[in-house]
Amino acid sequence: MQVRTADRGFPQAPMLGVAAVIALVLVLAWIGGAPPPPETAAALRTQDLLFEDREDGAVTVRAPGRAAPVAVLDPGTNGFTRAALRGLARERWRSSHGPETPFRLVAWDDGRLTLDDLATGRRIDLKAFGPTQAEAFTRLFVIEEGRR
Repeated sequence: MQVRTADRGFPQAPMLGVAAVIALVLVLAWIGGAPPPPETAAALRTQDLLFEDREDGAVTVRAPGRAAPVAVLDPGTNGFTRAALRGLARERWRSSHGPETPFRLVAWDDGRLTLDDLATGRRIDLKAFGPTQAEAFTRLFVIEEGRR
């Protein structure tokens, strides 16, 4: 005895649902991948900084052309600053850039504070991590002699 089964395809409703989800994901990825709008903010203050690891675990912060360090980040302190720098340093290492190119700290007139890696082009918006974290970097601006 032969049993005939109806030649049924995959149900259309779930297939249409999956196709709609895939289309939505592609549209959202395209929208999210759009370049950011051009910056209209002006830089109020900039500071180039070099970060040097020391054997004792501290990090010395220097401004190019200045003999005295801007700051020394002792081991076990400045966790956010160290983590941000570690991430940028890892990216530099991956792209074969060394520590000789400075980072640029920028205070913008729209209230943002950014740290730019001049070697890789990467930018971190420091205020996005909260005012306490941004303040850790704000302290690294060099006070020019004769100015208060």
